[in-house]
Amino acid sequence: MSMKRFLTALLVASLAAACGRTSPAPASTAADPESRTPDPGQRKYLLERVDDAAVVQLYADSFNSLPLREKTLIWHLYQAALAGRDIYIDQKHASALEMRGILDQIVAHPQGIDPATFAEIQRYTKYFWINNGPYNNLTARKFVLKTTPDAFAAAAKAAQAAGATFATRNNEGTASSRSGDAESLDALLKRLEPMFFDPNVDASVTTKAPPPGKDILTASANNLYAGGVTMNDVKGFTEKYGLNARLVKANGRLTEEVYKIDGRYAKEIAAIVQHLQDAIPFATEPMQNALRALIQWYRTGEQGDREKFDIAWVADKASPVDTINGFIEVYLDPRGIKGSWEALVFSINPEKTKAIKTIGDNAQWFEDHMPYDAKYRKSDVKGIIANAIDVIVETGDSGPVTPVGINLPNDQRIREQHGSKSVSLANVVEAYDKSTPGTMRGEFSWTPEEAGRGAKFGSFADVLHTDMHEVIGHASGQQAQGFKGTPQQALKEHFSALEEGRADLIGLYFVADPKLVELGVIPAADHDGIVLAEYEGYTRNALVQLRRVREGATIAEDHMRNRQMIVRWLMANTKAIEQRTRDGKTYLTMVDRQAFRDGVGKLLAEVQRIKSEGDYPAAAKLFDTYGVHFDPKQRDEVVGRVDKLNLPSYSGFVMPKLTPVMGADGKITDVTVSYPLDLTTQMLEYDGVVKR
Repeated sequence: MSMKRFLTALLVASLAAACGRTSPAPASTAADPESRTPDPGQRKYLLERVDDAAVVQLYADSFNSLPLREKTLIWHLYQAALAGRDIYIDQKHASALEMRGILDQIVAHPQGIDPATFAEIQRYTKYFWINNGPYNNLTARKFVLKTTPDAFAAAAKAAQAAGATFATRNNEGTASSRSGDAESLDALLKRLEPMFFDPNVDASVTTKAPPPGKDILTASANNLYAGGVTMNDVKGFTEKYGLNARLVKANGRLTEEVYKIDGRYAKEIAAIVQHLQDAIPFATEPMQNALRALIQWYRTGEQGDREKFDIAWVADKASPVDTINGFIEVYLDPRGIKGSWEALVFSINPEKTKAIKTIGDNAQWFEDHMPYDAKYRKSDVKGIIANAIDVIVETGDSGPVTPVGINLPNDQRIREQHGSKSVSLANVVEAYDKSTPGTMRGEFSWTPEEAGRGAKFGSFADVLHTDMHEVIGHASGQQAQGFKGTPQQALKEHFSALEEGRADLIGLYFVADPKLVELGVIPAADHDGIVLAEYEGYTRNALVQLRRVREGATIAEDHMRNRQMIVRWLMANTKAIEQRTRDGKTYLTMVDRQAFRDGVGKLLAEVQRIKSEGDYPAAAKLFDTYGVHFDPKQRDEVVGRVDKLNLPSYSGFVMPKLTPVMGADGKITDVTVSYPLDLTTQMLEYDGVVKR
């Protein structure tokens, strides 16, 4: 099972409960002063708006109170997280790093550039940074520059005159900054012109529902495959390194380019390994074991070493600092096999851990009361570690667009035999909440009472649902006896959406259970209001989320597919939800709480069966019927209503910045945290264009 999270989940949850956001502050034209000790009451969370994305500052308040040993450990892990950023950008598209290099140099050298052209390049570059490449994080569609190739070339030449340096290809096709054997700047721009300007060239980074007759691999523009690999090619081919290798076709043969220290991404992985080695002396003994196992996996790339790392990482149950680093998520791959690189560094937040830990401590009770066949339940739930955390940095597939909840590891067998870890990203949740005042509560609510419940209980209900989604959702269930292979291999392009739907359904089912009151997770007096707010909000979101898919009539992103699938299935098979119209506006309204929960239980039973048995035809039918397609006229209506309120579709985060304080002996005496408050400043530092 891949690492699961709500991509921009709290944003979705905020829409579900609060239905809205206020208009962000105007984009700044210069970096704000860096803030080291911001007053929590005067903090700036919402920094700017870039198209449909909000830019939000993330704060890590607990860092300053950590002991020096833990600060130093975090510093080295932070360096390891930054060292691998280019891996994920390259995985997104083969030309993405070259594109970023051009954009960075122009933005860093604005002298002499036409102001209107520069403003457009700034907009595009910020959007590129937020999305880690030229594809929208939610829709998978390519976005393009809204200027002319000639104007863009003039800007690049003006930047070059102001001191910009552009890495161009030499005669062997590799990057070079030497003028003697390198392509010209004009040739570089001409070669990449289709990627910058033509929306129909490599139009979608991941295509799980291509037009009839098209192949999901050749229709996807990501760099996980090369040489025109098709689904027919992979039939009968045994991948030794499914998660951590690029599959390449040359001369009619398939080969695997393994991601390891002497393989593909060798430079980046070597730097990651060095920083991980530097971190080991400052880690607890269980964490040292996990870091050594991770390093070994990076050295060999072997599946056996990845499994040893997963086991060692889960065995570390109590370290106050932790990291996630490696090839984990499979959403980018239309097959659901290849892992995208990502890294997170975080510390445990004990004060906010109580609720999620209580759920984890009672995982066996929830497993025993699942509404699916007992043969798919675990009789002995292995240790589920659940914590609330404060994130220090997220990169690759986890940042700037960040999850709010995570459950790992991704291996079903290891989860069943050794357990898992679940975390709620507490400071990310807070930043989303602080940056998204609820100005749309009434727009998609049928009654003022519904909007009021969203305002009163929505935030609490969203966080609770996310905790259950991660802790008792992804960590639950088992494969059918005799099942061979993995659920990913069996369910292919539908696995991720099905698994996200399964975890969502478990959260929706148990939010209404009196057990949560008994455990002290929910106050008894508020239980009814919380359940209604969650069910109403989840229902509304199936409509409101269409604002993100502004082209076409199909949904590509797995989390969005699963949410639509659940709501549309309930509409077709129960009397829990009604579609209503008033004053020319469409509403999805939850009208029967018990029918909603009963329907959720019935659907969950079928979804668990599909996963446990690897029933691909049933998964395909479920999503083709309820999860993929929508009415574009209804989408256009939603877009019109949302655009009047200037609501962003998702958020990208500016991360805290760490700086070591060195003593005369060259050893670290302290590590300080500061807050850049500016996306451009952080990205140019990360990319090495300006000094960190």
